[in-house]
Amino acid sequence: NLWKDNVNVNFGVPTEESTKMAIDSLEAATEALLNQDIDILVTAPINKDEMLKQGFKHAGHTGYLEEKMNKKGVMFLVTEDLKVAVSTHHIPVSAVAENISKENIKKQIKILNQTLIEDFCVERPKIAVLGLNPHAGDGGAIGKEEIEIISPAIQDLFDNGILTFGPFPADSFFQPANYTKFDGVLAMYHDQGLAPFKTIAYEDGVNFTAGLPFVRTSPDHGVAYDIAGKNIADEQSFSEAIFTGIKIFNNRTEYNELRENRLVVKKQSPENRYREER
Repeated sequence: NLWKDNVNVNFGVPTEESTKMAIDSLEAATEALLNQDIDILVTAPINKDEMLKQGFKHAGHTGYLEEKMNKKGVMFLVTEDLKVAVSTHHIPVSAVAENISKENIKKQIKILNQTLIEDFCVERPKIAVLGLNPHAGDGGAIGKEEIEIISPAIQDLFDNGILTFGPFPADSFFQPANYTKFDGVLAMYHDQGLAPFKTIAYEDGVNFTAGLPFVRTSPDHGVAYDIAGKNIADEQSFSEAIFTGIKIFNNRTEYNELRENRLVVKKQSPENRYREER
């Protein structure tokens, strides 16, 4: 337990002490993961601005964990019927286009494909990709990223056996008749994916970082200082983050155990096959 000092806590008011405690807690939990003392990390909402003021060098938990594990992850918002990842994370909208690349999209979809198989028990995932521009570029009339970057990445992945489709116009994609046809969705930027996800699955949505060597989840809401201490906060998303983390861990463990203990079929020599047939 990190809370050894007598700290004055005022609900809904960030302080230097509370911010330091948030940073210390994350560092301690990450150390426990690296030492294999724990299997799952469930993070609570943080005040990013206050943490940056105290020297924290990342825009959120994900960047910190990626640095500690030396591995890139993908922000993946999940619920039972809808799973949405984002190609770019916490960056300004003005920087989104320059951070969209064919190689990044391919890497991210490979991670999504693998996590859908290992962590969510989808045997052959179907992944939808959203366009960057309005109407997915409208054939190049409203931007060239779909033609020059996104579509070639989709085609390469499809040609290599990953069922990837799109790019779809984001403004009309999130109707049940559309998104329910796919096991996962890759949006191009934060609000393109999270705005519809939170509208559809706000109460039970969970943020999962795909691609890391351990399971990390969090609720899909912020600090909500305005309702702190009023006994009106809904705990469902946080509960879902815990139970989803456990479910993912169990699925991944079972998947790895099955792969480690899979049956090996030995090829018979022509002589032995001939003797058996006789």
